[in-house]
Amino acid sequence: MPKLTFKQLAPFLVLVAVAVVALFVKPVADFADASKYSQADIAWIIVATALVFLMTPGLAFFYGGMVHRKNVISTMMKSVVAAGVVSVLWVFVGYSLCFGTSIGGFIGNPMTHMFFKGVNSGEPWSLAPTIPKTLFSLFQLMFAVITPGLVVGAVAERIRFTSYILFTVLFSVFVYAPLAHWSWHPDGFLFKMGALDFAGGTVVHISAGCAALAGALVLKRRKVHMEHQEIPPANIPYVLIGTGLLWFGWFGFNAGSALGANALSVSAFATTNTAAASAGLSWMFFDVLRGKKPSVIGFCVGAVVGLVAITPAAGFVAIPQSIFIGVIAAIISNVAVYYKQKSTLDDTLDVFPCHGIGGMVGMLMTGLFATKAVNAAGNDGLFYGNASFFFIQVKAMAIAVGYSFTVSFLIFKLINFIQPIRVSKEDEEMGLDASQHNEKYSQGTLLVHNNGKIKEEEAAL
Repeated sequence: MPKLTFKQLAPFLVLVAVAVVALFVKPVADFADASKYSQADIAWIIVATALVFLMTPGLAFFYGGMVHRKNVISTMMKSVVAAGVVSVLWVFVGYSLCFGTSIGGFIGNPMTHMFFKGVNSGEPWSLAPTIPKTLFSLFQLMFAVITPGLVVGAVAERIRFTSYILFTVLFSVFVYAPLAHWSWHPDGFLFKMGALDFAGGTVVHISAGCAALAGALVLKRRKVHMEHQEIPPANIPYVLIGTGLLWFGWFGFNAGSALGANALSVSAFATTNTAAASAGLSWMFFDVLRGKKPSVIGFCVGAVVGLVAITPAAGFVAIPQSIFIGVIAAIISNVAVYYKQKSTLDDTLDVFPCHGIGGMVGMLMTGLFATKAVNAAGNDGLFYGNASFFFIQVKAMAIAVGYSFTVSFLIFKLINFIQPIRVSKEDEEMGLDASQHNEKYSQGTLLVHNNGKIKEEEAAL
């Protein structure tokens, strides 16, 4: 057995330390007084929480299907492993940083709910009075899980697995948690400013998109990108499966953000589906206008962009306007992808043009089309005569973009200082499946007759 270095030991030692400390946390009953809650709301948010979790393996299929065959497993694994890292971090301190007692409107006190102290037996979250705080915290956990997973698409095929694990921890603490606190805590400064983000346009998609841009810049270009090699997707049916799981899970993402089984959740469900449908068609038809043939990947990417764009607006805009939001978001992201491909930026799976810019479009569209007719707790947008709210959304968007890009860039630089963030040229050439995980993706085998002998060869099914 080779001698282990401290860097190899550190992740395991940290996990063991957290597990040992957790032994001494006093156990308490979970929401003993169930009469104060709505059983219908509890049932729906449990389902919505599971739906949002389903988006993480959906994202793994979506990304895994688009990379080179030798990097399928490593790409999918990074999306899924975030569920492990962030879940433990969330119970330890992540929930406290997002929703603990506010420190100046910028971050939650980490001691408020460390190891879920007071979550089980405490009062419900102020904006979700009909469900236990434990359930609210688990619903929010799923958002925190998928956000660093989104960044994987920009740094795929060249980032070390251990570096990605460290990035997930630092990003969750220093980027995701502050943005979640600013936007969704009643004392958060963006919340108090009047900015609206129903389900994570700022917190999830802008933060992940800008982190993706920062990561692509720090990691620099892949060899195949510099040589302008065209890499065929490993498995287009995986992309289609991933899109279906994402679309399905997004109903929990957006409709669940109403935090109850109510009329607002129905409206958010409808706007989510409508925006995804119109965006998928918009991307595909726009490709045809540019001389391409309609493609499965085009429709799938467009649908995801529509889902991204409607996320901040889902509970604030009406169903007809969601068609416009999907169509416009897809066109803008499509054009952004076109110009990105002509640049030297190596964002492997176009995370910044799709999630970053898609999230920005969604925030601006919320500023345009939000209406109190849909959500009395929201605001009227510019389209309905309220220019001041539109500029609040612009300001909140600019703050989120500037903060998430700057801090994410510094995080990637810090990790690169601690250890090389990028795999070696030899490992990149071999593929990360083999070099990082000693595993191999195979779509199947063919039995081939060779001079009377049968041997197995890889086959693309």
